[in-house]
Amino acid sequence: MDIKRLYDMPPWEWPKDAAKTFLRILSDREADESDRILAAELAGDFTVMNDEVADRLLSLVKRGDEPEQLRAQAVIALGPALEYTYDGFDDPEEQTISAGMFNRIQESLRRLYMDANVPKEVRRRILEASVRAPQDWHHDVVAAAYLIDDEDWHLTAVFCMGFIQGFDDQILEALNSRNPDIYYQAVCAAGDWGLDGAWPHIVSIIDSRETDKPLLLAAIEAAVYIRPHEAVDILSDLMYSEDEDIIEAVHEAIAMSDISMDDDFDDDDDKTLH
Repeated sequence: MDIKRLYDMPPWEWPKDAAKTFLRILSDREADESDRILAAELAGDFTVMNDEVADRLLSLVKRGDEPEQLRAQAVIALGPALEYTYDGFDDPEEQTISAGMFNRIQESLRRLYMDANVPKEVRRRILEASVRAPQDWHHDVVAAAYLIDDEDWHLTAVFCMGFIQGFDDQILEALNSRNPDIYYQAVCAAGDWGLDGAWPHIVSIIDSRETDKPLLLAAIEAAVYIRPHEAVDILSDLMYSEDEDIIEAVHEAIAMSDISMDDDFDDDDDKTLH
């Protein structure tokens, strides 16, 4: 099957041999580079990820004679499996990769990241993928990446701060960035750690009619982690949005906060009565 057709299909509708298709294309160095990059992207989906697929992706990341963009996409594809597996291996049937493969990936990525000869784009993606299963070495390298006078590295560092503790000040600082990508990642990271100092930014994003949709969705999620009760109030107007994605995001955010709008209104009534 043409890989571009698989790209246009939801993963749960892929044929049973989809993983074999991806493996074949990834292994074929004569195949079109764009097809190999697309195969690497799709191979990261949970429906096909396993030790064999992970091993093939990792081998691409390691090979210095493979195209840089392919290596970068291959390591990005490993990120979800690392994050999903990070919590443990109590139920092997629920895991996408084995404990042995998980450890091999993380150790390989650490070594590759420390190798200055690895291209910048690949090293950035290695860091972004590996922090999804945090290890001791990550804090120092994320801190160092943040200090590099390079907006690409700054972006990578702020993304990683959403997974690594101890960067509250840097996240709040990044909320003043004029780079929209860095600003977006700072909003996400502030929500991940519930940083109260980010609240004015979150309110401003939600209240503005000029906020682009991805940033608004990030702010909606962040709001309920920072100030759950106040979030219910500022999100209520968005329930009347004409955009179904925004309405759905508000519902999901409220559900994650374990606070219903009715509960919040009841609290307000109690304050009035007393």
